[in-house]
Amino acid sequence: MKSILAALALTTALSFSAAEVMAKPVTFITTIKNYGGNNAYLALYVTDKSGKYAGSLWLAGSRTRYFDHLAGWYRATGGDTAQVNGITGASVGSGRTLKVTLDLKDALFDAGYTLHIDAAAENMRESPNDVVLPLTTAGAGNAVKGRRYISSFTYGM
Repeated sequence: MKSILAALALTTALSFSAAEVMAKPVTFITTIKNYGGNNAYLALYVTDKSGKYAGSLWLAGSRTRYFDHLAGWYRATGGDTAQVNGITGASVGSGRTLKVTLDLKDALFDAGYTLHIDAAAENMRESPNDVVLPLTTAGAGNAVKGRRYISSFTYGM
């Protein structure tokens, strides 16, 4: 298992029956536009139905000095790098695709949680909430377009 939303896993384990906290592998596929600049940093994170930060899923990019450019994620976490311990990978080049498979609790789907992807590239504009979509079982497999750096994003279960 690459990652679990630690705080969320704890709260869902306390709030739901055993059947409702089962986990399943979910694959996130993010394709970056061919923008011709430096590699993009991406933060994939979740908010609950009230918009409150619930946890980080993945951070593409390892240099902490650039994390503040992932504005929505940085504001939600206060820049706490402990939020991404063990769930980071390389930044993503222009025209490339990031594919990450994580074990996520079933309770995250169809329960009002929203996935956010912030994107930024050095010497270019930041793009908080480049992709925002509800985590639903019906949304699996449906590609969405990003606002600036993300050409397409999809998740599959």
